[in-house]
Amino acid sequence: MSNQEPVNSFSSRIVVLPEANIDTDQIIPARFLTTTTKAGLGKVAFNDWRYNADGSNKPHILNEIDPTEHRVLVAGNNLGCGSSREHAPWALMDYGFKAVISTEIADIFKSNSLKNGLLPVVVSPEIHDKLTQNPQQRVTIDLESCTLTLEDGTTVTFQVEAFARQCLLEGVDAMGWLLKRLPEIEAYEQTNNKAA
Repeated sequence: MSNQEPVNSFSSRIVVLPEANIDTDQIIPARFLTTTTKAGLGKVAFNDWRYNADGSNKPHILNEIDPTEHRVLVAGNNLGCGSSREHAPWALMDYGFKAVISTEIADIFKSNSLKNGLLPVVVSPEIHDKLTQNPQQRVTIDLESCTLTLEDGTTVTFQVEAFARQCLLEGVDAMGWLLKRLPEIEAYEQTNNKAA
């Protein structure tokens, strides 16, 4: 069972990476996929954007911000395209992100994010423009009501598949959701077996 930090309501500053078509290999290059643990992958999130070949820092926003203050990534259109790899949401979460926002998020990346506790939020181009034009603003995301509130008070709704939403709210993956209901399942089995 995988327990993760529940996602409910939180406020955070955003960090904007305006590039479109950020693929999973840019989020975490393939050479870092040999690990099966999530710990430490935040150090190599966007590795080739953040570091020179000798390991020294490039001038990049992700090297300059405080990840504990910037928990929401706003990216250009078609975030997470390319190959399927769970390491991509793992790396983003280990860096410190709780949510990603774009006008379009690739289906497999969205699915992997939801399964691992990272909230993908799709917004209209108009809302995206409001976010990118004020790249240090604080936003509030409320998963209970599925709302995103911008610093200027603009509030919009977003969609999250119902079961994935419930797992995020409870801080569990699909297996964890089932295991939390094991007593109910066992009680049903006992009742059903007696009736048979």
